[in-house]
Amino acid sequence: MEKIIFKEESYQIIGKCMEVHNNLGPGFLEIVYKDALEYEFSRAEIPYEREKKYEVNYKGIILPHHFFADFVVFDKIILEVKGLTALSKEFTALCINYLKVSNNKLALLVNFGELKLNYKRILF
Repeated sequence: MEKIIFKEESYQIIGKCMEVHNNLGPGFLEIVYKDALEYEFSRAEIPYEREKKYEVNYKGIILPHHFFADFVVFDKIILEVKGLTALSKEFTALCINYLKVSNNKLALLVNFGELKLNYKRILF
């Protein structure tokens, strides 16, 4: 049986996402979900950093544009928040890029825009 990395931490994060979705439902802008998540993380004393900036190293130089991860939770899990009617593959690719530049191993892609909370674990 394959070991699930950061199982307990992921469970806590998804639990807070479900709490937010259960209270707000679909239809809000992403920023509203991010604000609610920040409140829930703070209240539960879950360590996080919002809008964490990552530089992109290309052949030894730092490019002028950066990535900003929505959240880095527990200092090791990227949380990418969406509020769309459906997720496309480009958001999975975006999460992989975040994992590349951050050297983290797990990203959670969470979509609040559907009737039921939709999330995906992305490993790199």
